[in-house]
Amino acid sequence: MTEYYTYITKDNDRWDSIAYKFYKNPTYYEEIIKANPDVEIEPVLDAGIKLKIPVLEESETIQFELPPWKK
Repeated sequence: MTEYYTYITKDNDRWDSIAYKFYKNPTYYEEIIKANPDVEIEPVLDAGIKLKIPVLEESETIQFELPPWKK
């Protein structure tokens, strides 16, 4: 089962910029597009769209540090 982050788009977000934000690699934008088939493929996304961001292999998805009390 695939896990997802949730991301709400902001002004001037693009598929590749979102991929870079989560994966540090803009070419992974296709993974995000595939996970969001109901979202129109536009060069620049409208603000406020709720996207599912697939969690890829641990080495490909950035790691968020948990606060010490949650480890």
